[in-house]
Amino acid sequence: MAILKKICVYCGSGRGNDPAYSEAARLLGRDMANQGIDLVYGGGSVGLMGITAKSVLDNGGKVTGIIPGFLQEREVMLDAVQELIVTEDMHERKRKMFESAQAFIALPGGIGTLEELVEMLTWAQLGRHKKPVLLANINGFWDPLMRLLDHMREEEFIRSGMEVSFLSTSKPEEMVSLLIDAAKALPDTAFIDESEGHDLKRF
Repeated sequence: MAILKKICVYCGSGRGNDPAYSEAARLLGRDMANQGIDLVYGGGSVGLMGITAKSVLDNGGKVTGIIPGFLQEREVMLDAVQELIVTEDMHERKRKMFESAQAFIALPGGIGTLEELVEMLTWAQLGRHKKPVLLANINGFWDPLMRLLDHMREEEFIRSGMEVSFLSTSKPEEMVSLLIDAAKALPDTAFIDESEGHDLKRF
């Protein structure tokens, strides 16, 4: 049984136009802290990123921010986190976020959030990791993506044996518990990183 200790949250550096997105980010941060699960995220203090991180901190949790140097000012780096990692570029940022976490949540966000989410889904599809991925489908935000995935299956670009697996919920209060349960269903070796063929790393 794998134990979930850190969740990486992908989300927008803006708040969006629906207050439900901000509320979901706040509740996620609270629930992570209450469950003793650390946050790994993009390091900014604005938008849903900032709301999530500040909620974890406000509730006594631990936060690791990972941000490339060129975004330190644009995303207003959050200095209050316990651990802050500044990377050379986006590729290093994404790699460190993957290595630092055992599960992933995608809150609403823009093209960067989408890119990070799809990369994790792709790596899982190719068998490079078994870490659970959850779409926070607040007010149907991710419905268009799920329809696109259905279309890809119908057109046989997602074939048998190459399924795209993820969890989804529209209820913020379910996000953390779903990932905890998903981790419990995995063997304790599930959080070993073999994606680059380096020495195995247990997180």
